[in-house]
Amino acid sequence: MLNTKNRKITKKERKEPTYTSMSKRVGFVISKIETLSFLTDFDIDTLQGNIIMNVSFFPEDRLREALKIMAKVFDSPYVISNRLMIAKSGENIGAITVPQGNIGVGTVCSITINGIFLKAGIPVTSKFGGVIEIENGNPKRFISLISYEGSSLDPLVIFIRSGMTDVLGALKNNSGKVLGSFREIPTVSLPETERLIEKMAKRDFNGVMLLGKPNQPLLDIPVGTDKVGMIVVGGLNSIAAIEEARIYTESYAMSTLYPYAELLSFRDVHKMFSD
Repeated sequence: MLNTKNRKITKKERKEPTYTSMSKRVGFVISKIETLSFLTDFDIDTLQGNIIMNVSFFPEDRLREALKIMAKVFDSPYVISNRLMIAKSGENIGAITVPQGNIGVGTVCSITINGIFLKAGIPVTSKFGGVIEIENGNPKRFISLISYEGSSLDPLVIFIRSGMTDVLGALKNNSGKVLGSFREIPTVSLPETERLIEKMAKRDFNGVMLLGKPNQPLLDIPVGTDKVGMIVVGGLNSIAAIEEARIYTESYAMSTLYPYAELLSFRDVHKMFSD
């Protein structure tokens, strides 16, 4: 029998469970993206069905200040939809309960666009989450990128926590740093993609910032053979702006599926909580 009475655990062994756990989580984000893209049943024609929602929290005593900041973002090109969900402490957003002393905000996640495309027969591959430099109101380049395939955390949440955004600068001066992601579609689907983007815009469902050309880099990011690059605005830009104003936030990207029809316009929410 092995004698373990006087045996000490080495530093390497103490770290081993952490390494094992982390290795299992590599690829977690891309798997979640693929699963939720399939599960969402949102119909862009009827605006019915479930979208994918990000859930964020911030202190309830900063609500009015946060709403004032969010108003600027929701009146900009840096959101996907002008609809959101807001809840007080103790209330639920989907299956998530808002902690005491906090306000909960549900925003439309950009992965919903993957689901819309998938339902239209257009496969989308999410490649990177990143921070996009805005110059004179136009996307200029990615200044930071994290691969979805190699990440165990949502890249956009990482960038918010790291203070790498300047959404407020993009709004005030037309120059700043906003959240976005890089995706690919097949070249053969380009005409249908252009029609779908136009249809989405007519229904106030935006998000596609740039669409590239077949086999050509987009904002200096190369694409695969017979692929077209597509840049989609991040669904957490309004939360990034709040964080920039030194209001502590906590975000969970791709948190839940939620009926789009039950969301409220930002204008209605602002009025509701400002009275």
